[in-house]
Amino acid sequence: MKKQINQEYVLRLLEQLLNTPSPSGFCSTIMKVIAKEAEALGYSISYTKKGGGLITVPGKQPNRVVGLSAHVDTLGAMVRAVKKNGFLRFTSVGGYMMGAVENEYCKVHTRDGRTYEGTILTIKPSVHVYPDAREFKREESVMEIRLDEPVKSDEDVKKLGIGVGDFISFDPRARFLDSGYIKSRHLDDKAGVAALFGLLELLKREQITPEYTLQLVISTYEEVGHGAAYLPQEIDELLAVDMGAMGDDLSCTERDVSICAKDSSGPYDYEMTSKLIELAKREKLDYAVDIYPQYGSDASAALRGGSNIRAALIGPGVHASHSMERTHQDAVWNTIALLTAYVTEAWGTNA
Repeated sequence: MKKQINQEYVLRLLEQLLNTPSPSGFCSTIMKVIAKEAEALGYSISYTKKGGGLITVPGKQPNRVVGLSAHVDTLGAMVRAVKKNGFLRFTSVGGYMMGAVENEYCKVHTRDGRTYEGTILTIKPSVHVYPDAREFKREESVMEIRLDEPVKSDEDVKKLGIGVGDFISFDPRARFLDSGYIKSRHLDDKAGVAALFGLLELLKREQITPEYTLQLVISTYEEVGHGAAYLPQEIDELLAVDMGAMGDDLSCTERDVSICAKDSSGPYDYEMTSKLIELAKREKLDYAVDIYPQYGSDASAALRGGSNIRAALIGPGVHASHSMERTHQDAVWNTIALLTAYVTEAWGTNA
């Protein structure tokens, strides 16, 4: 299946997604990109009240609906206060270390459509001035944004149209290297979204009908915990596509498709997980089975939201998650190949 993947298409889309700002709750622009891609492939898209997307692919057996989810929302921030000196205080959107965004370029998006650039700094940004600049703890209370505008006061900032509650996005710094590595912020989970569209493109181009009807769920609030808390009632099972973590006692690498057996929400469905492992072996994919105790997914949100489903989780291996992330093209190809095998296989209680 990996030979059939339109790699150029997937990488082009991934780069476009990475360079489109989309902190949780600020996803209308990126959802227009998603809608355009879906329609270009010949699929219609509808929307949830939270702004997520739903794409349906008819299957051979419509009596069973398999959900596939990925999220376009990312880590980010919001303006918490405008300081008297013209700097901005901010509050986190999503969970990350302050050290992971210190000295990062960012954009402030005003509610009237304007965008301004800035840099995230501590309140003691220079070792030449502050003797404890290296040692003091990085936390929200000591972080601020320096705007790249001639502002000297809070009134100057307000004249730009910037106010409390404006969204802040981080420069992704996306790089696609000849070695096959992809390094960027927000590979969690834009690599997963690109993998789902790689599947859609393959199904359309090769005229493959999935075994069961598919409903793709593109969520917009995953990083704050409730991305797929709502699912259409017809979905019988949900396979979330999100990044695989690396480090400590985990076996996943940047070239693997990760199969998560358990995360902070508990064990994933035994039969689904076992089937995914079986298919990964059959297709001779590079894969890893891991447990992520500090991790949650769209499938976690759906289960906690009361959905009567079976659920599992896979995704490309990503190093330094919620920081300066890196994966490899091979991990994306392995993920698409596993997805393709899964949706074209008749199995389970309704098979």
